[in-house]
Amino acid sequence: MDQTSPLSENIASTEELASLIETPVNDNTPKDYFKEQNGEIYAGSHILADLWGADRLDDIKYIEEAMRKAVEVCGATLLHIHLHHFGDGCGVSGIAVLAESHISVHTWPERGFAAFDIFMCGSCDPELALPILQKYFNPERMDTDLQKRGKVA
Repeated sequence: MDQTSPLSENIASTEELASLIETPVNDNTPKDYFKEQNGEIYAGSHILADLWGADRLDDIKYIEEAMRKAVEVCGATLLHIHLHHFGDGCGVSGIAVLAESHISVHTWPERGFAAFDIFMCGSCDPELALPILQKYFNPERMDTDLQKRGKVA
């Protein structure tokens, strides 16, 4: 037995939705915040940073301060930050949600290890966060991997 949902009468058609999404408010060019650099077009830069032999990885207030500074120097817009401390001597996990994406962290102080994930679109530069992480956490070694996400061409 086929039944039509009473809600289906209120759902816009695909064409109506497309026109709403693609209609700019004040000009003729939709804003998608993709980057264009050296002939490449992509959604954003994604950096994985592994810090080894790092300091203060169980200090939640210090980690928040470092993340806020990284957001600031990258030119990003902080929407929300949430960090969780797993207890005395234990690690911290959390995320800074940005208008341009996110910075996340997971720490293992017992190993002197922290994993940062920094993804940003638009005009923000996530690579500017790396010197901040070095300054705040003083790692003996920092391994990084940069990916261009959402490559168009």
